[in-house]
Amino acid sequence: MARFLHLADIHLGFDRYNSPERTKDFFFALSDVIQKYAIAEQVDFVLIAGDLFEHRVIQPSVLNQAQLCLQMLQAAEIPVLAIEGNHDNTPYGTSTSWLKYLSQWGILKLLEPGNLAAGEPLYSPWDDASKRGGYIDLPCGVRVIGSAWYGATAVQAIAQIAEAIPTLPPSPGPTVLMFHHGLEGQIARYSGAIRYTELFPLKEAGVDYLALGHIHKNYTEGDWIFNPGSLEANNVEESGFKRGAYLVDITADGIEATLQQDYRQRSIVRLRVTTTGNESEDDVLAMATAKVEAAIQARDLVPNEHPIVELCIEGVVGFERLDLDIRQLQKTLQSMSEALVFLVKYDVEEREFASPVADDASRDQIERNAFLDLLAGHRDYKKRANELSTALVDLKERRLARQEDEVLYQYVDDILDPS
Repeated sequence: MARFLHLADIHLGFDRYNSPERTKDFFFALSDVIQKYAIAEQVDFVLIAGDLFEHRVIQPSVLNQAQLCLQMLQAAEIPVLAIEGNHDNTPYGTSTSWLKYLSQWGILKLLEPGNLAAGEPLYSPWDDASKRGGYIDLPCGVRVIGSAWYGATAVQAIAQIAEAIPTLPPSPGPTVLMFHHGLEGQIARYSGAIRYTELFPLKEAGVDYLALGHIHKNYTEGDWIFNPGSLEANNVEESGFKRGAYLVDITADGIEATLQQDYRQRSIVRLRVTTTGNESEDDVLAMATAKVEAAIQARDLVPNEHPIVELCIEGVVGFERLDLDIRQLQKTLQSMSEALVFLVKYDVEEREFASPVADDASRDQIERNAFLDLLAGHRDYKKRANELSTALVDLKERRLARQEDEVLYQYVDDILDPS
């Protein structure tokens, strides 16, 4: 009956890591997906369920990337229907956005609810002359309804939308609603997500396919809620998320949405080194280098693919944590791995030394233990901590006995250089 492509969270203009090449990755991903799963699959239409752009204010090169991709679809006579997400909605204090610009030029159709405060109905049919409308009935027999970025008022907006849908003229067939918000329970540490029960009024109002965006992880719920995830990972943590684009077939038997993931993406490799506190600085550097070498040997990390690599060094160190030259380590490992971006996450704690002291310990024993703890935590002296702590107590006694300074200096020299 109908076939369409559901995209979300494309984030053109992504500029984290200060890497122009990484910014281009998001364009290449979108371009590849359009060619493979929209044009080659001859879909009837394409949905963009929010966050086409990374920023509300974009660079000319980013606008050019969007136009190049959308014009491919235009040339193939495949309509693009979009809504604004939280990243690309109308900037505060203005009346337009770059999605509105693209819509006014006829490159896509931005489906927006009407302004109720201005006396407009919530949903009006798409008008090609004014390039405005909240829903559209497509020749393939599918109705697509838009929405906006509602943020904290999403639940109230759902109630309004669910109330408005039954008042529209009869749909020519299945109804698709685009909505940019997250469903509760899909990712940790995400506040403000919507419960499934809060979305259910939309299904009762006649929505057959709820096309979500916003959360960068793929998920589906109840055979009518679909979230494809972002096309590219926006950070290393997202590298473990399943994500892609939904190729959706609507037939007499129902809806079949297949997640497509075979398109151009940059690989992300996450490595971990755990320290115990017994290693020297050189030991930690060697462990980090060995971890990268092992990943290359196992082909988990392929240098000529110029991946993004994160190395996490965690645990306890027996030296001052800032003594390790992380910047130089990063440069060395980036050169070795040929990574586009190499991140070193240095998450260690300094080892605390506290020798047990008996309740009836003498003053000399307490002093010796204090010296021992200080020396054991020092990178240069920890291997001789026992010997040197005894010598320091002896040095104190010699000083109290009023030995000459020259004799004490010679004693210190002999301690530090026993050869």
